[in-house]
Amino acid sequence: MEILSSLSLTSSPIPPKLRYIPTPFSVSRLNRSRSSRSLTRCFHNPAVATKFTRIKVGEDFPAEYGEWFPEVDPGRRRRAGVLLHPTSLRGPYGIGDLGREAFNFIDWLHLAGCSVWQVLPLVPPDDEGSPYSGQDANCGNTLLISLEELVSDGLLTTDELPHPIDANSVNYSVVANIKDSLITKAAERLLSSDGELKVQLEAFRRDPGISSWLEDSAYFAAIDDSLRTVSWFEWPDPLKNRHLAALEEIYQSKKHFIDVFITKQFLFQRQWKKVHQYAQIKGVSIMGDMPIYVGYHSADVWANKKYFLLNRRGFPRLVSGVPPDAFSETGQLWGSPLYDWKAMDKDGYSWWLRRIRRAQNLYDEFRIDHFRGFAGYWAVPSDAKVAMVGSWKVGPRTSLFEAISRTVGKINIVAEDLGVITEDVVQLRKYIGAPGMAVLQFGFGSNAENPHLPHNHECNQVVYTGTHDNDTILGWWSNLEEWEKTNVRKYLSTAEGHDEISWSLIQAALSSVAQTTIITMQDVLGLGSSARMNIPATETGNWRWRIPSSTSFDILETEAMRLKDMISMYGRL
Repeated sequence: MEILSSLSLTSSPIPPKLRYIPTPFSVSRLNRSRSSRSLTRCFHNPAVATKFTRIKVGEDFPAEYGEWFPEVDPGRRRRAGVLLHPTSLRGPYGIGDLGREAFNFIDWLHLAGCSVWQVLPLVPPDDEGSPYSGQDANCGNTLLISLEELVSDGLLTTDELPHPIDANSVNYSVVANIKDSLITKAAERLLSSDGELKVQLEAFRRDPGISSWLEDSAYFAAIDDSLRTVSWFEWPDPLKNRHLAALEEIYQSKKHFIDVFITKQFLFQRQWKKVHQYAQIKGVSIMGDMPIYVGYHSADVWANKKYFLLNRRGFPRLVSGVPPDAFSETGQLWGSPLYDWKAMDKDGYSWWLRRIRRAQNLYDEFRIDHFRGFAGYWAVPSDAKVAMVGSWKVGPRTSLFEAISRTVGKINIVAEDLGVITEDVVQLRKYIGAPGMAVLQFGFGSNAENPHLPHNHECNQVVYTGTHDNDTILGWWSNLEEWEKTNVRKYLSTAEGHDEISWSLIQAALSSVAQTTIITMQDVLGLGSSARMNIPATETGNWRWRIPSSTSFDILETEAMRLKDMISMYGRL
């Protein structure tokens, strides 16, 4: 291929070639032993043998033999979906929510033949809206609660609803000012009520799968509300170190706050479960997202210090990040405290088991962000200003997933394996059977071995046109050098220009051998860089994009039918 041999090696770094490991069918193994016993070990499949080997050579097959077709494994079904965070939905109060528009989106997915809705983490975001560095790994983002649904539940009145605002991007502080007080009012009314909803609230509080993390979260939020410090490291020692007398005093003085906090989480859970159940009815699987790390100023760290690499005073010794990459010449300094994997192993990884169970409670499947950290992770001294001064350390590898398998059972995860992917990361992903990822936008800047090019995709993989960290296709295309645009056109065998490039890449992703294709909603709408969700290594101006208020799902039937035609053509219905 002339196009591929001429591609530059200056971008989209290629992982080192994997060491060749002979398979059971390799010549090297067959040469070691010609015995029938060795061949039986290589080729014997009991599931096949029971059906066919009962009949001896030369005998007649049964009359129904002509209908013994290969059975299709439902777990290998080809499918397609859309990435859209709920905050990006239309809505009257400056942010998408879990009300009517979420159900409309599921209807649109069903119309388009999509069977996956991927969301970003549903946790409370940080002040800039990032769901990847929030204050709690298990709580829900209460700003997603629909005020109209609270009216339907009798917890608010129509007259109490605020005046709608027309906002095509999310301003989180404005949204909090509009919604927080009303959600609090609804929670207080539920607490003082009687009836079925109150019974459901009490059952929610007693659920051990919920209370195991929710109580810590509520106490943490109550203390944080009282002291308003930058981090829990600045709290008085009795609270910082969770002395029982200090916690009892907080409970007595902040009981109302704690009860309201828990009730808000119940209201989030109730609305999300309605959305989730409706998606299941429509045949749409919800794929969540789990950041591998948690923020330092969080209930997760404060209540579980022994599982993190902290000094005696409780301050991080090492923090998370990645070495220099395509997004930053000095690396990315994330700053989250690193896990003490040895301590977690001694305790059977109980903290992770709770977190995995919570994810299963919210989603049908979920992506684990920065999966490579389970094989080897980048550790940066906590006083460093840039990530490039860090070093690689060995992760828990298979022991964590074996503990999950023993205790939780089968989990449906996607391994985010982008960036610097060494051989051990690939081996770990294949060991647990998790699909990895490919991103088409990364595919055209190097050579034919680039793993993001469609001819290098794997069946057990999720292929994206772009992720939340990428520009939209139209924005990406606008910033490409002309030689790379030529490479794209040649590879896709298309002469399409600016207006149709989004659909050309969507079609390429859908045609991939990868079992799952995910497309961003921005690319379906053909939007430019202004619709980008996040620019890595930047701290402001991200996580704000919303579907334009003039674009309802009712008027997107043309896009739905175009997408469905492609999904059908490539066997993903």
